[in-house]
Amino acid sequence: MDKVGGTVLVTGGSGYIAGYIIRALLDEGWTVNTTVRDLAREAQLRTQLGGSYASLRFFQVDLLKDAGWRAAMDGCTHVCHVASPLSVNAPRHEDELVVPAREGVLRALRFAKAAGVTRFVQTSSVAAIVYGHGKGIRRFTEADWTDIDGPGVQAYAKSKTVAERAAREWMAQHGQGMEFVSVNPSVVLGPVWGRDYSASIELVRQLLAGSVPGCPDLGFGVVDVRDVAALHLRALTEPGIDGERFIASGPFLKMIDVARILRQELGNQARRVPMRNLPDWMVHAMGLVSPMVRQVTGELGNVRDTDAGHARTRLGWATRPVEQTIAECANSLIETRVVAA
Repeated sequence: MDKVGGTVLVTGGSGYIAGYIIRALLDEGWTVNTTVRDLAREAQLRTQLGGSYASLRFFQVDLLKDAGWRAAMDGCTHVCHVASPLSVNAPRHEDELVVPAREGVLRALRFAKAAGVTRFVQTSSVAAIVYGHGKGIRRFTEADWTDIDGPGVQAYAKSKTVAERAAREWMAQHGQGMEFVSVNPSVVLGPVWGRDYSASIELVRQLLAGSVPGCPDLGFGVVDVRDVAALHLRALTEPGIDGERFIASGPFLKMIDVARILRQELGNQARRVPMRNLPDWMVHAMGLVSPMVRQVTGELGNVRDTDAGHARTRLGWATRPVEQTIAECANSLIETRVVAA
């Protein structure tokens, strides 16, 4: 991609995906504004992200408050709205995720429009596509939407679905003159920079540490964080894609497939990785005492594959081998001592 330049706001600058997007944008010659909830983290984040004080600027904002948003948007022509709540643990109430996700994107859209932003890219999720359709095996495209009233839809999937639908409804009513695109990643893995990593990495961490007795019959699409960042850059600049969605996913893997890749790629360093399948009844029994496990029991046996063909054909997007993604994720967890070697 040719260097583009300009000024872009990336929300959620302390997050895993946002960090890789910021690095990629700086490499392409952009000036980046980014938002954090606490400016005390700026020094640490500058070390991770690079850039100068002129090319990377930090602003303190909250998804649920107006303060700071106008300054963060000032001079920006583009926005990557990545910030959205995500927790490893089950929330006490779904509104802990749904409300800030919805209000945050609407707030970002309002201030972007007022600032004269021309292209707004929302980081959504395949969670806004694949859930609420019952059990079974199915392949999904961008034409599909999660049914938030369907069976077994958890708070995170509701939050991503509600937020993306709210954004698209707002754009239809108020967004004239500003273009909107969403990027919908699957489970995002890849190298981490330290102990402050995404909840999606917890899957590899637990397998590598031997924290789980075996592999439940659960599956998910896997995509490299660097490839997700690359797709965001294309979504920011490609002409003629206003209103589109782009699934960002690689192959669909079962948890046992991830375990096998870890054993194959890391050898003795993956000695704790379990190589047996957990029967469904055992997972259900664990769910009786663990809210986190209870969240996923409805997904046992399901195949919710997602088709990223639109991103490949329309934007020329490509993904690196999933074995590389998983191995480099695991090695980085060992190198940063998140997991003992």
